[in-house]
Amino acid sequence: MWDDLKRLAAAREGRRIDALFAEDAARAQTFSVEAEGMLFDYSKTQIDAEVLEALLAVARGAGVEAKREAMFGGAKINETEGRAVLHTALRNLAGTPVEVDGTDVMPEVLDTLSRMEALAAEVRASGITDVVNIGIGGSDLGPKMGTIALAPYHDGPRCHFVSNVDGADIADALAQCAPETTLFIIASKTFTTIETMTNARTAWDWLEEKGVSTDGKFVALSSNAEKAGEWGIPASRVFGFEDWVGGRYSMWGPIGLSMMIAVGAENFRAFLAGGQAMDAHFRSAPLEANMPVLLALVGMWHNQVLGHATRAVLPYENRLARLPAYLQQLEMESNGKSVAMDGETLGFDSGPVVWGEPGTNGQHAFYQLIHQGTRVIPCEFMVGARSHEPKLRHHHELLLANCFAQSEALMRGRDLDEARGKVAGKFEGAELERQAKHRVFPGNRPSTTLVYPLLDPRTLGMIVALYEHRVFVEGVILDINSYDQWGVELGKELATALGPIVSGKESAEGKDGSTRQLVAFTQRNT
Repeated sequence: MWDDLKRLAAAREGRRIDALFAEDAARAQTFSVEAEGMLFDYSKTQIDAEVLEALLAVARGAGVEAKREAMFGGAKINETEGRAVLHTALRNLAGTPVEVDGTDVMPEVLDTLSRMEALAAEVRASGITDVVNIGIGGSDLGPKMGTIALAPYHDGPRCHFVSNVDGADIADALAQCAPETTLFIIASKTFTTIETMTNARTAWDWLEEKGVSTDGKFVALSSNAEKAGEWGIPASRVFGFEDWVGGRYSMWGPIGLSMMIAVGAENFRAFLAGGQAMDAHFRSAPLEANMPVLLALVGMWHNQVLGHATRAVLPYENRLARLPAYLQQLEMESNGKSVAMDGETLGFDSGPVVWGEPGTNGQHAFYQLIHQGTRVIPCEFMVGARSHEPKLRHHHELLLANCFAQSEALMRGRDLDEARGKVAGKFEGAELERQAKHRVFPGNRPSTTLVYPLLDPRTLGMIVALYEHRVFVEGVILDINSYDQWGVELGKELATALGPIVSGKESAEGKDGSTRQLVAFTQRNT
């Protein structure tokens, strides 16, 4: 599979992207797709018709379509844990039956959504001024990203997010809150996650120290109602979710409660509707016109075929500041695997390193490396046609110009002759040549651009679902399980064992020399 694609790549080595546009006046339209009001343009890549057909053949050969239906149908595609993968059911607003082990899960999903809406309405009308969401991983990154993204729709309490067990995180959040008017949401499926429960206990102690009753001050997003009850949280304030919802896919359900409180139930439902709309497109569009499929195939062309090990996500939308971090977990925890479904070691690279920052800030930080560094870094730009600040239209025009200029610059570059022209008259001879070389941009660096009308709740839902389905397609083609995360476990186990050693209750004997040294140093300096 990869050998054939690599042969196609080798045959095209040295061919420039801008030359493809010169050869084909309709290239931009051919290598782009529109869905649900969004445009995905992947024409500024080395992909041509033959390469695209080969990539689509790989997707078909891997059974993407059949496995897609298996996922939506409730099959246990998370084979290592024996679980279905049904975060899509959380945004199934129509309530169309979805069965797991012969039971329709939708009545419970919709009942939970209704209960969330009732609590959100109660909180929004109660005089609560601040909501502190305490979670980690998917229980933090999703709702935090979404709440920031939908800032123009906030008309509820302020939302704060605490995830790090570093005491500075919760201390800084509590410093902004009044204990009498603060509600805490504890987001932990098991209600045992050590970082989350440590922060939750600190919040409890803070209320008691301030002389404020803890009654009614806590909500649990957990499937362990018994543990939550031991904390004094009544069942009416416990919102559970099944094991077929993975943490990094959970913002559509109870984990999104903080978002719902911030923007209201109607806007949260619009967010769900956006995800559902992308689900419908993903299930119905042919592969060659399927946005998640094409997004996945472009990424695999760059990573698995061309060997570009990283992917920069560059939203020209300041309110999507946390989207790159969200996608880091979504993609790297899902597809950061080295073992195939049959237990054999992969014979090729799996997921890339995903990173990024909003434009235009990144242009004054790391774009130098992207433009003139020795490694090619495929870039994924995204931007809204409109902003929520119409009085600042000139700002948005400048933003759009910067976004489009960056992808053009990455493609075109600047050759030595052009560079000489930039410094002619300032230098001459050998110095002119030396100065010109510093101003050469190799160009021919690939990028894609996603454009949407406006970052509203529905659009946010579509973007998140788009990337979720991209991960699914890549995982199917790679033949890996995108829905377990065993790589997270070992560090947790060792941290639990090291806790008593760090506190001095147990000896570090038996640990490696480096670990003993690190523990000893911190103990001397405590």
